[in-house]
Amino acid sequence: MNEERNIGIVTGGSKGIGRSISIGLAKQNNDLVITYFRDKKNAMKTSNEISELGVKCHIYKVDLSKLDQVEKFCEEIKGTFNQINYLINNAATGINKNSIDLTSKHWDWVMNTNSKSPWVLSKNLSKIMPKNSSIINITSLGSQRVLSNYFSVGLSKSSLESMTRYLAIELGSKGIKVNSVSPGIIKTKALDSFPENSDVNKSKLYETPAGKPLEGKDVSNLVNFLCSNDSDMIRGQNIIVDGGRSLTI
Repeated sequence: MNEERNIGIVTGGSKGIGRSISIGLAKQNNDLVITYFRDKKNAMKTSNEISELGVKCHIYKVDLSKLDQVEKFCEEIKGTFNQINYLINNAATGINKNSIDLTSKHWDWVMNTNSKSPWVLSKNLSKIMPKNSSIINITSLGSQRVLSNYFSVGLSKSSLESMTRYLAIELGSKGIKVNSVSPGIIKTKALDSFPENSDVNKSKLYETPAGKPLEGKDVSNLVNFLCSNDSDMIRGQNIIVDGGRSLTI
């Protein structure tokens, strides 16, 4: 008899923090669905790593800035799986501009990807999420701190944190927990688009009171806890994981 595992969806789950979260969930014996947009080769590599852990991994190409693609993805998921236990809204994008130089096109692109698509995914997929399921939104310290050329990302993540609180109340009656995780700075390829002298790339931001830099596994460990029944009484919270760095800036 085949073991029926829980299923987790991680958007942008093939690289960076998303990859760490995907691997962490797989190590807890969960099957995975990961989305990617551009890098299929890397998505396949992550999928193979997950499969080697003895669980299943399904990959989907989705442009989360295009809401028709998000809706189509939701329908495909509902048509393929009886239920989803964990939804991790991790995928994000950004543009290295301040509020004055940002265009409406860039605004729509960032807000659709970082804020609107998590809402569409949560609204649709919560319909097949059973009791004791979890939705976790990955946000950013830029939602609470003003960082140079981080305007669109900061606003989109502030929106995501507010959405977390509303969804926690509205989905609570279904037994679905909703929380957000706000990681500190982790050196990933996503930071390559920011100038060396930008706030998010200054080397001192990697120094923490914990005496070591933040790693992807630190975020993954927190996500695993929030997906577990041990976190049942944590609802609508934004939890910062940064080794205490935000306390010093």
